[in-house]
Amino acid sequence: GAVMSKISRRELLAAAAATVLVPSMVSAQSASEVRHDQREVNQDKRKVNHDVARGNFNKAIKDQRETREDQRELRSDWKDYRRSHRDTFHRAAFRGPRGWTYRPLRVGASLDRAFWGSSYRINNWSTYHLPRPGRNLAYVRYGNDVLLVNIRTGRVIQVFSSFFW
Repeated sequence: GAVMSKISRRELLAAAAATVLVPSMVSAQSASEVRHDQREVNQDKRKVNHDVARGNFNKAIKDQRETREDQRELRSDWKDYRRSHRDTFHRAAFRGPRGWTYRPLRVGASLDRAFWGSSYRINNWSTYHLPRPGRNLAYVRYGNDVLLVNIRTGRVIQVFSSFFW
């Protein structure tokens, strides 16, 4: 009886440990899938540019199709990653500057200087698996959206709509 209960306890502890470890291994795989897909998309874009530069337009069209397929896969893996990490993307209610009301912004829009401050900036972009912002670029929270903004001109470079829950 005593030996049997020890084995049962060990098995129970092992099963409990597995339930804790398995989700983290799955999420790590999901995050790596997102990074892998992003690298593939970037590589595909370089192929297209190379083909166009060489005048090989038929190959460029074929590579562009492949780029679109990889972008679809990236979006799908990204959505899966966000769903499995809801707590990371759940933030407190957004409080904009005084007198501000939300209106969706598009690429090319000019962002008000009030949003360039540190209280709206997202400095931990890697936590959200956002691509590294380039020179003179920064991520800014705007409502539940994330905007990639040129901090010299205030122009919106990229929009991640409904980024936070």
